[in-house]
Amino acid sequence: MGILEKLGLAGIWPKGRPARLIIAANRLPVTVENGKDGPSYAESSGGLATALTSVHKDLKSVWIGWPGLAQEKVGRHKEIIEATLAEKHSSAAVWLSREEIEGYYHGFSNKTIWPLFHYFPMLTTYDKQNWESYVAVNRKFCQVVVDNYKPGDIIWIHDYQLMLTPGMVRELIPDAAIGFFLHIPFPTYEVFRLLPWREEILKGILGADLAGFHTYEYTMYFLRSVHRILGFESQMLQVNLPSRTARADTFPIGIDYDKYSNAIDDPKVKSEMEGIRSGVQDKKIILSVDRLDYTKGIPQRLEAMDLFLERNPEWHGKVVNIVIAAPSRDKVDQYRRLKKEVDELVGKINGKYGRIGWNPIQYLYRAMPFTSMAALYNVADVALITPLRDGMNLVAKEFVAVKKDLNGVLVLSEMTGAATELSESLIVNPNDVEGLAKAIAQALTMPQEERAARMRAMRARVRRYNAAQWSEDFMARLALARSKQSETSARIPSSAERDLIFQKFNSAAQKLILLDYDGTLTRFFKKPEDAAPSEKIQRLLQQLVGMDQTTVVIISGRNGPTLEEWFGGLGVDIISEHGVSMKENGAWRNIEKVSNKWKEEIRPVMEYFSDRTPGSFIEEKEYSLVWHFRRTQPEFGASRANELRDMLKTLTSNLDLQAQEGNKVIDVRSSSVNKGRAARHFLDKKEWGFILAIGDDWTDEDMFKVLPEDAYSIKVGLAPTAARFNLETPEEVINFLNELAETPNAKQSPA
Repeated sequence: MGILEKLGLAGIWPKGRPARLIIAANRLPVTVENGKDGPSYAESSGGLATALTSVHKDLKSVWIGWPGLAQEKVGRHKEIIEATLAEKHSSAAVWLSREEIEGYYHGFSNKTIWPLFHYFPMLTTYDKQNWESYVAVNRKFCQVVVDNYKPGDIIWIHDYQLMLTPGMVRELIPDAAIGFFLHIPFPTYEVFRLLPWREEILKGILGADLAGFHTYEYTMYFLRSVHRILGFESQMLQVNLPSRTARADTFPIGIDYDKYSNAIDDPKVKSEMEGIRSGVQDKKIILSVDRLDYTKGIPQRLEAMDLFLERNPEWHGKVVNIVIAAPSRDKVDQYRRLKKEVDELVGKINGKYGRIGWNPIQYLYRAMPFTSMAALYNVADVALITPLRDGMNLVAKEFVAVKKDLNGVLVLSEMTGAATELSESLIVNPNDVEGLAKAIAQALTMPQEERAARMRAMRARVRRYNAAQWSEDFMARLALARSKQSETSARIPSSAERDLIFQKFNSAAQKLILLDYDGTLTRFFKKPEDAAPSEKIQRLLQQLVGMDQTTVVIISGRNGPTLEEWFGGLGVDIISEHGVSMKENGAWRNIEKVSNKWKEEIRPVMEYFSDRTPGSFIEEKEYSLVWHFRRTQPEFGASRANELRDMLKTLTSNLDLQAQEGNKVIDVRSSSVNKGRAARHFLDKKEWGFILAIGDDWTDEDMFKVLPEDAYSIKVGLAPTAARFNLETPEEVINFLNELAETPNAKQSPA
């Protein structure tokens, strides 16, 4: 039974069950080497391949990535390698030159994104050439994805090296089901904003239908950056984009629990355990396992061991700290300096406390095979895992999974994603050397009953949310995200529905078209005065007005003088300030008896909020006041808008006024004024054979609600609405109206 069947979601995909899973990641699950005797293939190290094993087997899959061999070294074996990868490993290679590897991977990925996203801005470089290489390589990945794609496939793109790829694939395959998962932290807005290419990165990730992160904290940081930098609102983790919706959600990655839990039954593991115990004898073992990376907090941890040994001389000769540091990015300067620092610290501590037969630190600068790691986990009394920042940290989960005997203590940095799940560990601040030293002492002296209780709870959690559950959970949420999108897209008029609308328009004797302006015929501008209609819009309106028996009404929140200046010579009728005044047959008049004396009481309140909210301003119309916050910092502006709206509702409750929030505005006007009442003036004038109304925000909902059942109403954007249909952008509205005006049977009124 497949993943979606097990979850009861097999029918949720708009096109039925997906044909295959396409995984795109920086590296393939196999590494290719080109030796004298031809290509060789070895399993790649890393947690991603392990985490995706179950879903990789359950759905037919193609894994796309770099095979670890520079393009210059491939030579005549390229076709053989590609065939072997496809047939034996279900993989497709993305070939990269040495220059591309240097710029894209060693450069932008590991000198820009890695340090910045791990809160090391002082180590971050912003090199334009590296960025250009990153863009180019992401395009290469995109093209290989597209080349392997078949309708119905799921595309799952992984990690910080490929953050542009989802958006690139979306451009070429608009209907594809695309997921993206970030395996490192997503930083706060204040850190992320330092990136010169921040908009491009966010737009790239938002090309996915679902963006996944390890913790809720990272998810919210992403959504806040999207809001502040791109201005896109999100509700319940759903981002409302101009043309569709995307979702961000939390998926703490798991491990292959059974593999680690059952490792003790392997004779090779047992043999290595005996060898380790023979070497350390009866000493307590503190185990630390990391890649040699400045984010892992290795120097701080060694300093804590130094302090622990200084303050606890009774432990001299009775404890050993086995430090495993796998080589990592040794071509990068910071890593070479880090290795030198670690080497010196290990030498200092061993020289300070060591004696014949005992060195407190046993330092191994190499990667370890599974059997060795499983043996070390089993014999270790304490795991000391204290990164300065880490997306998840699977080592902590592996240690927990191995401990069948419940005899172990996990000391874990609060800066890891795993800390939110493994709360029964001893949670520490990795920068607090004194606190780390105390945690080491507490771990070594913890009673067995307490050790067992803590470990039992953590093991149960790691077992439940394992690697298979993580991938299945992501697939299920992606299916649900696609289902929500299909519900929204069902409201976008199909070709057949558009043709029917055009036919009814052409056959009707009397036609009424009601059009909002800002956000409907044109996009929003930071300065309202910059939104004057283009020549294209003016020509379109003139064409519609010139059609036989067609009345066109611009029904807007703008004031009369502005609308007269923009549309006065086009022959359209005009309703201003949501329904206060009207221009019909060339003459202006008020259609509501309203007063503006209330302004003197309300204006000082708005001015107070404008003074406290940089970027906001007040637009004064004849019968309304509008507070604009489009140019403010988004979250701050939205917060201030909530305060202002609540205060205005109290002030206006006895003044026959309404205070409503629109698209980045708070609008105060008479309670008797709305677009629905204004639209009724035209709706009641005659028997219309065809009615079309188009608008984009809450003020237009009043108009939609008063339309007869056979009228056609269109909401711009994907928000819930009383309208019958949605169009995604003002550009689509213009295209729709152009098609309406240019249908074959359209008649022009006599000049």
